[in-house]
Amino acid sequence: MEITPSILTADFCRLGETIDEAIEAGIGWLHMDVMDGNWVVNRTITFGPALIKSVRERVGPAVFIDCHLMITNAEEAWEQYANAGANMVIAHIEAVEDFPKLISDLHGSGVQSGCVINPDTPIDGLLPFLTELDLVLVMSVVPGKGGQSFIPQVEGKVRSLREAIDSQIENGGRETKLMIDGGIKDHNAALVSEWGIDIAVVGSGLINNQGSIRENLESITKSLEM
Repeated sequence: MEITPSILTADFCRLGETIDEAIEAGIGWLHMDVMDGNWVVNRTITFGPALIKSVRERVGPAVFIDCHLMITNAEEAWEQYANAGANMVIAHIEAVEDFPKLISDLHGSGVQSGCVINPDTPIDGLLPFLTELDLVLVMSVVPGKGGQSFIPQVEGKVRSLREAIDSQIENGGRETKLMIDGGIKDHNAALVSEWGIDIAVVGSGLINNQGSIRENLESITKSLEM
């Protein structure tokens, strides 16, 4: 299971140093949480394309960057993030009216497409276009709501998606990745890996724990080997 840091928990006064530290520790994927102050429940505003462009210029082309758009107008705004250097744009099924069109637009511009679902959203709505997605992100907390704990009840959803993805791969289809985000730390990383997760987003457990990012990443990695 690959680990990607959410830079949202970083100290933005030393963001460049934090990113450098993560890459030096072996991180090859950065997760960028974009909130527009409207869609998420706590009305938080985070950052936009300008910061993502700066991160891309700092890390170069070798690091994979995804943008998780927690915004109301992903169908209109995605191109700004693609132009800023995102390799993948992940949008919420709850906030997009015509997801197949968004996928087509993203792929047409050479950008990978991801779909994210909230903890209480059934997977049925995305199954018809699962074969076109590069990634599905399952939220294990409610987006934008602080101080939450990991929601283990998403297990059934994750396992169902894993089964559907494996089936399409066996039939020669797209190797859609399965990601989880929310409350992932060294004590439950092995649990979600066993569910079939390919990529886990880790924020405070990687960046804000005692010790360096390298030490925290090694702790998570060791937990996967037990």
